[in-house]
Amino acid sequence: MSASDLAIVAALIFAWGTLSARLERFDVTAPIIFVVAGLLLTHGPLAPLGFTPSPKLVKALAEITLILVLFSDASRVGLRDLRTDIGLCLRLLGIGLPLTIGLGTLLAFGLFNGMSIWLALLVGAALAPTDAALGAGVMVNPAVPARIRRVLNVESGLNDGIATPVVLVAIAGAATAEHAASIGPGAAIAELALGLLIGTVVGGAGGFVVNTARRREWAAGGFAGSAVLALAICAYACALALHGNGFIAAFVAGFAYRLSGGQRAERLVPYVEETGALVSLLVWLAFGAVAVVPAMQSLTWQTVLYAVLSLTLIRMVPVALSLLGAGLGRAAIGFVGWFGPRGLASVVFALLALEDLGKPASPAISVLAFTVLLSVVAHGLTASPLARRYGPRLGITADGPDHPGVPQMPERRLIRRAS
Repeated sequence: MSASDLAIVAALIFAWGTLSARLERFDVTAPIIFVVAGLLLTHGPLAPLGFTPSPKLVKALAEITLILVLFSDASRVGLRDLRTDIGLCLRLLGIGLPLTIGLGTLLAFGLFNGMSIWLALLVGAALAPTDAALGAGVMVNPAVPARIRRVLNVESGLNDGIATPVVLVAIAGAATAEHAASIGPGAAIAELALGLLIGTVVGGAGGFVVNTARRREWAAGGFAGSAVLALAICAYACALALHGNGFIAAFVAGFAYRLSGGQRAERLVPYVEETGALVSLLVWLAFGAVAVVPAMQSLTWQTVLYAVLSLTLIRMVPVALSLLGAGLGRAAIGFVGWFGPRGLASVVFALLALEDLGKPASPAISVLAFTVLLSVVAHGLTASPLARRYGPRLGITADGPDHPGVPQMPERRLIRRAS
């Protein structure tokens, strides 16, 4: 990155940091701002400034962001939070998510002529994870029942990590079909298993050490958060060094860190979240710079139809089926079904596929990019108005937890990633 590029990025972050609260009052979110900025800097009136993010830099940003998001999401979900609404979470993650991936894959395979089953699986899996931060107006609005907010929060925190293995296998399969892969789907699955083991060991040991150091006051307050940030990257790097999957290692390490480290370790997670939130702004900028225009240039009626169905029926039907008999009521089920924004995880998956597969991935990248772009606008603009209008009608206590004595799930991650 040149000095001029660095100056542009720093100025954008400074401007957002100083005006973010004002802009969010008008439902203008960070993804909207940085996607538009990336577009204007590369294909608009600001193009003469010469902003040109390199492919290697884009891939590095995508990888770092995914590492930090997977680790912090997993480490934020404690057993207490899962116990609160374990039934609803298992329904959404164990039934709704696989159905969403399956329906998305089948629709992509049938709708786009010439798209291989691997690319269709990539589209279905990459668009299955949700990003509750894009609907931050819902997540921080007390008019929406606390139980609904908790469920959306836990689902968003876990579904990107669960979908990651499917996305990576799909990329490996697509690369094999194009005779451009060093590993096939079978080897990719073996790497996932090794990443699971390495993440458990690194995260568990790291959580124990951090907890001990905090309890005995060995760690200086200003550097303890850096240790957790390094632990997330260490899990990823160790897995790569031992030929395992680094992303799965980072996700599992977050779980193991939380379980072994307890509340003392959990208090340091915001440092990782804040770093991830900063890097995510650059990912949205890169998304606007390298993905939006190619997606619009290759836009077809099939892509528009898929995007609309992905944000509606492909999400809402599996949610409705998975929550049948859960006692939420039709209004609440419809509310949960709509607020499944496609966000940061889908963008990162698209950037990784673009880097690993190149031109053969273009049909899938176009679908991913347009769907995410539509979601950023649709969910960003409707979150607060729909929360205010329909939140009080969902029939669940809105002032706090719906189970007496159970504390609400922390919402700091959502606020930071959204802002």
